[in-house]
Amino acid sequence: MGEPRVLTSWVSTLGGEVGLSMHRMIRERLYRRLGYRGAVPLLSDADILAYRARGELMIEPFAERSLTPNGYDVSIEEVAVPSLQQQIREGTARVPALTRFAVSTKETVTLGRHVAAQIWLRTTWARRGVLASFGMVDAGFSGTLTFGAFNASDAVLELPIGERFAQLVFLTLESGARGTYDQRSGTYQGQRGVTLDRP
Repeated sequence: MGEPRVLTSWVSTLGGEVGLSMHRMIRERLYRRLGYRGAVPLLSDADILAYRARGELMIEPFAERSLTPNGYDVSIEEVAVPSLQQQIREGTARVPALTRFAVSTKETVTLGRHVAAQIWLRTTWARRGVLASFGMVDAGFSGTLTFGAFNASDAVLELPIGERFAQLVFLTLESGARGTYDQRSGTYQGQRGVTLDRP
């Protein structure tokens, strides 16, 4: 749920510090009345380090250079091209034009009951014609991640093993999950390498 549009447009006409102060005051009162709590908090790079230190979020292997201001870049361990029956684990994977492929991460990610994550394709790959639809990593998940993607370009796509592919953006849950991923479905709990489907 985004911010009420009428409030945003009304405050933008006021402008300046007066507009911002009025905006904050009215927003807080309106949100309290509507029961809206505002944006879901994202973890900053400093938060990610603090959550790691407390054991509430684990990324192995962890490389500080993969931290972003509000996330962590995960890298390619394996590429599978189902139509060619290929699985590439070293060197550079070459995905033909207009072909589906899957990527597994080098990193194993483990989330506690207060943390979930969104997955975002790095824009480097989008600019090269990669299309991907990602979801959430649920609280309580542990394992490597498998991403399904499509080379929508008219050229062969080169994917060097070890290259950063996607960014994880971590979100805090307002209260800990009553039933974490491993306790609910847990279908892909503990997965290693490209996992295309499990019943």
